[in-house]
Amino acid sequence: MLATLQPKVLSIITDDSKTVDTRLGEICELLRSKVPYYDWVGFYFRNGDKEELKLGPYAGAPTDHTIIPFGKGICGQVAVSNQNFVVPDVAAQDNYIACSITVKAEIVVPLFVNGENVGQIDIDSNTPDPFSEEDERFLEFINKKVAEIL
Repeated sequence: MLATLQPKVLSIITDDSKTVDTRLGEICELLRSKVPYYDWVGFYFRNGDKEELKLGPYAGAPTDHTIIPFGKGICGQVAVSNQNFVVPDVAAQDNYIACSITVKAEIVVPLFVNGENVGQIDIDSNTPDPFSEEDERFLEFINKKVAEIL
């Protein structure tokens, strides 16, 4: 199912008539509207030289978590580890920052430009344990394409 979204993602990314932020926002909205268990989709990026992430374009409910220190929460851990982080049950995570009481699971995939971790795509789901290896590969594909326009 996710693979069928790849052509649409590519057409959004390659549309040079729009700003990068607009394109990233459209990707977030596409994923949130087309994948039933993607309830919040957003990009976080390193905030200049600071050891923190800053919220970029997203789709879903507004969040108070616009700045996340490295190491804090799932996103902050990925900023340090450079590894995908799939959380089947957020309630079982000690270092979890709750965005909404409805969120049951989260997946975060780092975004690399020239080998440097510059940000990540973050997805919250209100469905327990919905993410598979297919989600990881799909989000890695998106981040690889996004890296080409950053």
